[in-house]
Amino acid sequence: MRISSLLGGVSAAAAATIMAKSALAQETVDGLRIIGKPVDGGTGFQPAATELARDLQGLDGMINWIIGAICLFVLALLIIVILRFNRRANPKPASFTHNSPLEVTWTIVPIIILVVIGAFSLPVLFKQMEIPKADVTVKITGYQWYWGYEYPDEGFSFDSYMLQKDQLAEAGYPEDMYRLATDTAMVVPTGKNVVIQVTGADVIHSWAMPAFGVKQDAIPGRLAEMWFKVDKGMEGIYFGQCSELCGSNHAFMPITVKAVTPEAYEAWLEKAKAEYADAGAAKPVKVASAD
Repeated sequence: MRISSLLGGVSAAAAATIMAKSALAQETVDGLRIIGKPVDGGTGFQPAATELARDLQGLDGMINWIIGAICLFVLALLIIVILRFNRRANPKPASFTHNSPLEVTWTIVPIIILVVIGAFSLPVLFKQMEIPKADVTVKITGYQWYWGYEYPDEGFSFDSYMLQKDQLAEAGYPEDMYRLATDTAMVVPTGKNVVIQVTGADVIHSWAMPAFGVKQDAIPGRLAEMWFKVDKGMEGIYFGQCSELCGSNHAFMPITVKAVTPEAYEAWLEKAKAEYADAGAAKPVKVASAD
């Protein structure tokens, strides 16, 4: 059962509003729309670009409705007690010690609420944790303070650093992309299962992409996995941030992901192999001759 189709109306509406603002702005880089980015004054989610993100946003909407109903119910009880059982309205207080039906009710009802929440949240959690067969595999390593990306099936890797203010225009990014845009971006195809392997090289980092509904701690000595599949038609540029306090420059290691069509991805692979394939290769060592 897809939560987003049942209970995600509020979250979907908020995401649609953000998407509309982004579309009106017509912000593009290299022909790709800038979709997943923070919005000044925004209180909702970024547009959901994956099924995982839609499920999370739908679950959040459902739980918010439950929380709102509970808060209103408790507020109503408080108002009733204040008006009906104050000293003026009730000068002679009651002297009962317990009420069995009421005590059973306030025990059973919270249990039912928790079971309902669990029935919807556990399938979302299982979907996140059950890693499908990978169409694309990317290994991500967190460093102080940048990200390293490796495409092990393709035989190349590269590092990604935050662009400085005077570098944004040359790279095609607007000024408000400072501390979001990087010099190189992770590129993935839409409509394909992308499996991400995450680790850390020094301290604990965290790779997070809100529009994809994924976040994974990068822990030195451990290799964690997560996955996502960007919807077809959601080609664009998405931004994230390191989400684990990792040192003095923690705020300066953003994440940039470009989601492109499978055809554009294959074209990018050819260029990336030529540019990055030898970046991590060991350089030949010249040995002095005896002559």
